[in-house]
Amino acid sequence: MKILKRILQVLFVLTMGFFLGIEVMIGIWNRHKPQFDSGGTPGSRKVETLIKAIDRKYVDVVDMDSIMDRILPTILEELDPHSAYYPAEETQVSNDELHGSFSGIGIQFSVQDDTVRVNNVIHGGPSEKVGVLAGDRIILINDSLFAGKKIPSNEIVKNLKGPKGSTVKISVMRNGEPNLVDFTIERGDIPVKSVDAAYMISPENGIGYIMINKFGETTFAEMMVSLADLSSKGMKKLIIDLRGNSGGYLGAAIQMANQFLPKNDLIVYTQGAHSPIARQYADGHGHYSNIPLAVMIDESSASAAEIFTGAIQDNDRGTIVGRRSFGKGLVQEPIDFDDGSSIRITIARYYTPSGRCIQKPYGESDEDYAMDILKRYEHGEFFSADSIRQNEEEVFKTKGGRTVYGGGGIMPDVFVAQDTTGYSEYYANVVRKSLVNKFSFKYVDSNRKVLSSLKTYADLEEYLDADDVLNKFYEYASKNGVKRDWNLSRPARKQMRNVLYSNIIYDAMDMQDYISFLNLSDPAVIKAIEVLK
Repeated sequence: MKILKRILQVLFVLTMGFFLGIEVMIGIWNRHKPQFDSGGTPGSRKVETLIKAIDRKYVDVVDMDSIMDRILPTILEELDPHSAYYPAEETQVSNDELHGSFSGIGIQFSVQDDTVRVNNVIHGGPSEKVGVLAGDRIILINDSLFAGKKIPSNEIVKNLKGPKGSTVKISVMRNGEPNLVDFTIERGDIPVKSVDAAYMISPENGIGYIMINKFGETTFAEMMVSLADLSSKGMKKLIIDLRGNSGGYLGAAIQMANQFLPKNDLIVYTQGAHSPIARQYADGHGHYSNIPLAVMIDESSASAAEIFTGAIQDNDRGTIVGRRSFGKGLVQEPIDFDDGSSIRITIARYYTPSGRCIQKPYGESDEDYAMDILKRYEHGEFFSADSIRQNEEEVFKTKGGRTVYGGGGIMPDVFVAQDTTGYSEYYANVVRKSLVNKFSFKYVDSNRKVLSSLKTYADLEEYLDADDVLNKFYEYASKNGVKRDWNLSRPARKQMRNVLYSNIIYDAMDMQDYISFLNLSDPAVIKAIEVLK
């Protein structure tokens, strides 16, 4: 009957439009336990009768949990692509990402040759405290074998994560040690960072750079700390990189936009059939309302990332650089159930200051919606602005009178095509066989002592050149089934070098070094610097 009650709670929310409070309208995104009411439409009462009949009269005992795990997604699929049901495990993963931390042992790992390899040990985390090192191979977890057989990464994560204060035993193989090395690790809070990089990308021009990967609970605080540090280093202009940022909390996007807009500029407004219109304005307390600004987006920038970008573009506050964004203009509210599962139900659309909803069409089918990015690629949109189909029926004006369009993502002010000049069949083959990743890890693992003594990615780049690493990779790839192509074009050789070096930098240093190196040759970053110069 507990499961039956949960079923009816969900059906009531779906059929009556009973949205619990308007907190999400101002970006708080509180999670709720659904409150049941015995009313409903004739349709919902039919379903209630059916569920009671199954529960009380059906010839066999049925697993209602299993049935509902199949039924709930089907119901939600009838609404929109972003209203969805999440089992308990998926809900926990999603919550960890946005809450800014989870309980674990504090390592980054990859699975190579059926072995769990520690790529990085998080500074100050539980693993570092007991002596786990980058390069260790995890063979046993709680005395169960985790090597020499194909084990999904989520199964490894499931065994390493756990409640704070609980312990896990791992046994690792370490270079130079004849026997396995055992560690008992007490799980602790592991931060999930929103800011991947923040540094002075062009010090001579006073240009700072910050990359934000999501909009979670800690995003605003992380951003403010990073901006304060950049200001102390002479930042006068700023690039905000939201490429690949799939969104998150509405409130985080509003907080962030508030820092860059003058008082009374509209940031966003939301409205739904059962949710009154709610407008959010800048309060005038932003510390960076006058700084020259460039915002970078691409086809993976969505939701809260588009809210921030739309606020900057529609208020003519900065220049948007890159490619057209994803096009998600719907706001979801999470509703939790007692068993840890949840639904996210769309309660409103959001609108940029000019009045446009940038949600792309989803009326045909979920498959068409999911394939939209691929269709853009095939149509040539990634390579030419002229290939982009704007919705001529949804024309809006920015604060300064410029024309912008709704109904399908945010079009940048400065388009930057995807760079394919370095693509080659050789590159495709080595990537397909994961040879770059495998070589990079082996190289770092064999040279960890000397690499750890290098202070910057520039030092490491110089060392890799001197060590002729690119030719060493060509030899490695040849031994593993991909013969060297001696006729590679200059752009293709440069691409191969950049990909190889960036992987080594990622394994040997930190995320900021990795991003900083990639940015040196990134056409969109180069264009953003030009815009601000």
